[in-house]
Amino acid sequence: MKASVIAHKDFTISKIDDRVYGAFLEHLGRAIYEGIYEPDHPTADKDGMRGDVAKLVKDLNVPVVRYPGGNFVSAYDWEDGIGPREDRPTRLDLAWHTSESNQVGIHEFADWCATVNTEMMLAVNLGSRGVDDARNFLEYVNHPGGSYYSDLRIANGRAEPWNVKMWCLGNEMDGPWQVGHKDADEYGKLAANTARAMRMFDKSLELIVCGSSNSDMKSYPDWERIVLEHTYEHVDYISLHMYFFNPEKETANFLTMAEKLDTYIETVASTIKQVKANKRSKRDVYICFDEWNVWYHSKEQDKKILEGNSGWPHAPGLLEDVYNFEDVLMVGLILNTFIRRSDVVKIACIAQLVNVIAPIMTEKGGPAWAQTIYYPYYFASIFGRGTALDLKVNTPTYDGKYGDNAGYVDVSGVYNEDESTISFFLVNRHGTEAADVDLDLQGFAAGEVIDHQVMTHTNLEAANTAKNQTEVAPRKGEGAKADGGKLSVTLPPYSYQMVRVKV
Repeated sequence: MKASVIAHKDFTISKIDDRVYGAFLEHLGRAIYEGIYEPDHPTADKDGMRGDVAKLVKDLNVPVVRYPGGNFVSAYDWEDGIGPREDRPTRLDLAWHTSESNQVGIHEFADWCATVNTEMMLAVNLGSRGVDDARNFLEYVNHPGGSYYSDLRIANGRAEPWNVKMWCLGNEMDGPWQVGHKDADEYGKLAANTARAMRMFDKSLELIVCGSSNSDMKSYPDWERIVLEHTYEHVDYISLHMYFFNPEKETANFLTMAEKLDTYIETVASTIKQVKANKRSKRDVYICFDEWNVWYHSKEQDKKILEGNSGWPHAPGLLEDVYNFEDVLMVGLILNTFIRRSDVVKIACIAQLVNVIAPIMTEKGGPAWAQTIYYPYYFASIFGRGTALDLKVNTPTYDGKYGDNAGYVDVSGVYNEDESTISFFLVNRHGTEAADVDLDLQGFAAGEVIDHQVMTHTNLEAANTAKNQTEVAPRKGEGAKADGGKLSVTLPPYSYQMVRVKV
């Protein structure tokens, strides 16, 4: 199988916002407790945060982490997580049918973010609470001092404000599973009023309004239109969520979910343009894809807890998908889609970061390790910063359950002008045929291959475990050649590759 790609220096899509490689942590399962926080762990720092996990996160260079939810935030009182730990209440979390000790709150999370060199994206509760909760939380987090909530923060040990810029106005409010679920009109009015109040405090905040929980919701895409009609002049982003599944074990169909993702983004982008035109607005609203990942491996084993048959356990193992090599391909396709849609997708958060449908797994008292999907996320985050190239790709295609005309060769390209490099991220979706790919680098001086990483495996279900942490891992590639503005590389069947060229 042959494919060809033209990469022209002057044909670009957009500068990629670094925050498209963000992540998400929720008070859910073992994401916080035994994930980032385990005071008795051998690597724990003075604040009880696991050092081995922090290193894996730092290696990813995660630009932003969304917190504290997720479904959890829709019945969360942020005040429960401040003050002396011994005085903090234990609450029942209705979203995940567990108990919450509140040993980690805004102070602990902020300190952890500083340790791993990331920014906070905070969510406010618009489910069981509303405008007052949002403005008070904002004052606590961002006001220097001299007011009730800022002075309370200072009394709790933090003199300087955190100056958090990104704020989510609730979570998945279109979902009937959400505490405080609202219809689009009701939520749109509440979000607009909340945004107005927060803007009165600081006009430079970046506010994110809830879009659809997924593109199969009956309210989609009218939800986006109605919510934006209320909030367009007051917010900067609309959030989208999508999880990717393959319970039927049909790889070819599974990998066409990337086409469904692309259609989802295109539809919402068109809705944004429609509302902008109707309002005769000069503002732009973008997409914040603040929950995405493969999620289906653990759903059966989680039912007992989620249906309430285990009481109210604290930090039980929930949503702990063990990712395999097949998931590497899907995550590579998702990230390629975000790169190609970087003109409208400005922020994205893999859900989640540790233990809960996550690239990083831990054992209590034991090791932390990288799951299979850690690696395509790592390559994109580290080497996918710059300008997205508008590639012209000629590849054989196929039709699948979730989308037609899916290219067997899926590729994105990122030009980093400061480093004079192009990073290509390539996926071969064909299960039996290798792909010989020729890339024509037009407008670039002749270069050389400076890095070539390959991920492939004979077993699509191969996974990394505590005992075998590198069963699925990248290896140094061979055979990628750059000569006179041409680049050639061969992709084995079902494979992911990154090729970086100095230009």
